[in-house]
Amino acid sequence: MARGRSFPGRLARAILWLVLICIAASVLAVLTLRWLDPPFTAFMAEAEVAAWTSRDSRFELRHRWVDLDKISPNLPLAVVASEDQKFPEHWGFDVEAIEKAYALNQHAHKVRGASTISQQVAKNLFLWSGRSYFRKGLEAYFTLLIEAIWPKRRILEMYLNIAEFGYGVYGAEDAAQRFFHKPASTLTRADAAVLAAVLPNPQRYSATAPSRYVQQRRDWILGQMQALGGPGMLQEIDAYPDRRR
Repeated sequence: MARGRSFPGRLARAILWLVLICIAASVLAVLTLRWLDPPFTAFMAEAEVAAWTSRDSRFELRHRWVDLDKISPNLPLAVVASEDQKFPEHWGFDVEAIEKAYALNQHAHKVRGASTISQQVAKNLFLWSGRSYFRKGLEAYFTLLIEAIWPKRRILEMYLNIAEFGYGVYGAEDAAQRFFHKPASTLTRADAAVLAAVLPNPQRYSATAPSRYVQQRRDWILGQMQALGGPGMLQEIDAYPDRRR
């Protein structure tokens, strides 16, 4: 009788090789995107497929990449003030915010998230919408990779270029052109605060016709922008100790 590995042994070996290949591919993808700008993201592809399958003729994907130095410093300041004020110092996760969200979610009907900018980049770039422990696990994995390989400015640049600001409107440049008829480089503090205010649900909230809630959130973000020290925050990110450079 010929000797050979048992079927469970061969299966385990195949699974191990598959896992190692997936890890290597993910590391290579994140490493490559430190320098190369992605033409699209997983979320954009998902939105295109959803619009096609539902025959939604209203959907038109708008996305143009612009480097961070071509975006008004008001916008990165606004999104940090709105989404992730500990962005310069954390390694991908705001533990305090996660603990607070977990405590609130035990007694609330509406689930509150605590995703950092880095987590949102990982999710939008590589994953899919929806809630599951498997997807959250992958999100954490990609977040750690991104934080380990990219400098903070690259993470912020990526976020501002792939975030959805309206139905089919992705990135700072197309949002600025679509909602304010100007390039992203000339966005004012108020413009930036409005765009940041709609980020939690860009298909529900409008930057062109802001609801009372959006206006109130805009005013709160403006106050937080001032408290963070103004556009000089970007220089503080550059100066923050970062061993990934």
